[in-house]
Amino acid sequence: MIKTKNLNLLNNKNIQEAYNNKAIEVLNLRKIYRNKKTIEEVKAVDGISFSVKQGEIFGLLGPNGAGKTTIINILCGLISPTEGDAYVEGHHIKKDLKKIKELIGVCPQQAAIYQYLNAKENIELFGKLHLVKKEDINKRMNMFLNLLGLSESSKRKAKHYSGGMIRQLNLIMALINDPPILFLDEPTIGMDPRVRRTTWNFINSLKQKDITVILTTHYIEEAESLCDRVAIIDFGKLIAIGTPKELVEKYHSEDLEEVFLNITGRRILEGF
Repeated sequence: MIKTKNLNLLNNKNIQEAYNNKAIEVLNLRKIYRNKKTIEEVKAVDGISFSVKQGEIFGLLGPNGAGKTTIINILCGLISPTEGDAYVEGHHIKKDLKKIKELIGVCPQQAAIYQYLNAKENIELFGKLHLVKKEDINKRMNMFLNLLGLSESSKRKAKHYSGGMIRQLNLIMALINDPPILFLDEPTIGMDPRVRRTTWNFINSLKQKDITVILTTHYIEEAESLCDRVAIIDFGKLIAIGTPKELVEKYHSEDLEEVFLNITGRRILEGF
């Protein structure tokens, strides 16, 4: 017979292990924008809760204006929620924001690069801002440039890069500090099919490094190809969550586009 004290210790250990397996915890998150003149409220995020496991590629899928970017911005500390809580690696988004910023890499929708610097100079600058050692910057930079096919163009000024190449450069910059958690906001928008496929392979390879990836997308194929689990968002609400296979089976659908159609009565691209 297990003594009560030992049982409590066992339960506490199990609870702690379950908690430790969560890279992200979102609890009833809300973001409401108010127009002071019209007193109109826009619920960008409306009571969303979900968790992301460590080492998981987790997708936020939905049309433009669904609230995907707002969720990312809250988790990164760029904006504050109206209500609710969220934790990144166990750190509260309000109380421990400084620590969270040390743990994350962010690839935003709008490219954050210096156009008159070349790829290597942009990456080196970003690495120095994160206080990464020079040898580590060079090692990671050369590896990432090679994997994404940017090595030959790495000394060309970024202003001469295509939209897809700029997105890839931003992705490298987000990873240069070796973060355990990576946020990707529409990571392959503007890429041609070949570059997109290369980038998908690169993102998939991050699982081998046990990096947790949270990405937003409106590309059905992207969500199905990359994500271990998907949260489908519409009008600020979480309308479905699970693995792509689970969602397709649950809603008797052919793919995630049809899942969205069966739940909302419209297609994702109709939201644009």
